[in-house]
Amino acid sequence: MRIKAYLSIFRMRLKQELQYRGAMIGGICCQAFFGLILVALYRALYAGHPQTVPLEATVSYVWLQQAFFRMLGATDNDLADRIRTGDIAYDLARPLNLYGYYYSRVMAQKLTGSLMRAAPMLVFAALLPKGWGISAPASLPALIAGIAALMLGLVVSSAIENLTVGFTMRTLDPRGIQAMLNLLMMILSGSILPLTLFPDAWQRVIALMPHTQMLDAPIRLYTGQRSLSELLQIIGLQIFWAAALLGLGLLLWSRNRKRLTVQGG
Repeated sequence: MRIKAYLSIFRMRLKQELQYRGAMIGGICCQAFFGLILVALYRALYAGHPQTVPLEATVSYVWLQQAFFRMLGATDNDLADRIRTGDIAYDLARPLNLYGYYYSRVMAQKLTGSLMRAAPMLVFAALLPKGWGISAPASLPALIAGIAALMLGLVVSSAIENLTVGFTMRTLDPRGIQAMLNLLMMILSGSILPLTLFPDAWQRVIALMPHTQMLDAPIRLYTGQRSLSELLQIIGLQIFWAAALLGLGLLLWSRNRKRLTVQGG
């Protein structure tokens, strides 16, 4: 019964996100612009100092990061407002686990926002000239593996977002903790600079962190930079971080609920 309730919450949030078509168009234009700027910068970098990673793979990495940027950057501002104003007290009366309720909402938000932007973005990137646009996947199995890893990456990303909100319940002001964690996520997920361009020693450490499981690992499977023989290792690491972050989030939200004080009348 609870699963049906969470699925209903997921569907309602999904339909709500579909209403923001203007924001979707603005997001597509913004990400396409930044994608072109980044590709131009990497083309200049490769022209002056060739890298071991092929240019086509790096360009594909950039476009896939831009296409699914919403999976990283989407936050539930409504929840932050409810925490600040005390309206979250109404949610405590729901016959559902509060963490599961908002986890369903944020997952629907990230998934819908990503798909709405990714489809037109990838079509645009595929129509660009060679060396500027996205390349085909390394193989059909690589594409399937990349999509499977992307779905698990969504689970990890949503768990990190709910963990961020858990800290907001203690500080009341989400700006500080969100700015710090979002910056860390942007750097370690490869959104600012492809992790393939980091020093090898750094890559070995960063590859074990949860941030790389969201987009970096799925994209590297797609481009063939990580072989299918590593798929079980990648999936295992994603499941580990998903379980760890979900458990930590549930614990934090449970403790927050016990110490929650709602002021107002």
